[in-house]
Amino acid sequence: MKPSDTLRFATRAALGTPLRAALMVLAMAIGVAAVVVLTALGDGARRYVVNEFASLGSSLVIVLPGRSETGGFNPVNAITSTPRDLTVDDAQALTRAPAVQRVAPIAVGTSEAVWNGKLRDVTLVGTTADYLELRRMELAQGRFLPREEPNAAVAVIGAKIQSELFGATPALGQVLRIGDRRVRVIGVLAQSGQGLGMNADEVVILPVAVAQAMFNSNTLFRILVEAKERSLIEPAKAQTLAILKARHDGEEDVTVITQDAVLATFDRILSTLTYGVAGIAAISLSVAGILVMNVMLVAVTQRTAEIGLMKALGAEGRMIRNAFLTEAALLSAAGAVAGFLLGQAGAFVLRTAVKVLPAYPPDWAVIAALATALATGLVFGVMPANRAARLDPVDALAKR
Repeated sequence: MKPSDTLRFATRAALGTPLRAALMVLAMAIGVAAVVVLTALGDGARRYVVNEFASLGSSLVIVLPGRSETGGFNPVNAITSTPRDLTVDDAQALTRAPAVQRVAPIAVGTSEAVWNGKLRDVTLVGTTADYLELRRMELAQGRFLPREEPNAAVAVIGAKIQSELFGATPALGQVLRIGDRRVRVIGVLAQSGQGLGMNADEVVILPVAVAQAMFNSNTLFRILVEAKERSLIEPAKAQTLAILKARHDGEEDVTVITQDAVLATFDRILSTLTYGVAGIAAISLSVAGILVMNVMLVAVTQRTAEIGLMKALGAEGRMIRNAFLTEAALLSAAGAVAGFLLGQAGAFVLRTAVKVLPAYPPDWAVIAALATALATGLVFGVMPANRAARLDPVDALAKR
């Protein structure tokens, strides 16, 4: 039997029972689609985190209050106890480090912003003039915090704050009441959306001294340090740690991490998560393979007489085996292609529903899902194919 004849025979056999073939294709498609969608979700989360940190530039050093015993970054360090708080003086001292380009102290809190009877809860960020360039943010209107007046009662507001409180009224020059204080709006940030756990469109940025007075605290949430260039990140980190250690009576009671360290940690966690969900989804391909085997075994039973007739006409066991394996491969391939298309549609829905999430399935996941689907169909098709090949033609015809 020629390969073309084998393919023709397998195709007719598969199409001869459309319901059975459709169920097998559907089972395989669900498995492949699950792998594609879940890996798109996991890898999309990884890309989102990478893009968010990339928006800060590539030379960032972050100073957190408290000591990390592991020496590396851990997400739980976001909330940490500390024997000594970070202060604005600490941040000012870091500007003297030779490898440091700019420094931005950060104090964070929440309050109510009121203008002309309109009230809205806002996130307050106290910082300095360097924050705008360090965070790679842009202004839509006005100017940023003034360097020459670090204690001025002024504010820069996010795009959403501007639209909800002021509407069509120009926000620049308006007096905004925040808590029990009044500040004058001097700038409006360009719309940028969510980033690093904070929506820049919903913040009010104040001079750090003004913010600390509102919070009734002289401590800082973080200090952001930018190295002069990427090659100086490690020297900037070492110099930052040395300066703060000297200021804190020789105690190393802060954690200094680089942007690359944070990024590497999240990348490792999310990559592992992606592999994990891909493995879980791949289990469904095994289930589909078992279905292929069961259905093909039923097919052998139903086509016993046909197999006996083929053998009586001179067909060898190898030809019968190849015919059944080809049928299993065709059904698996159809399921793999259908699953790929279904998975891509699911990933598109994810990207549409969550616009900030670049939910594209990685190439390795797509290739692995398709290859596994084909291999599963062939592996689980071996037993039925061997069973058909071993049938005695006389006994098979006797069951006609």
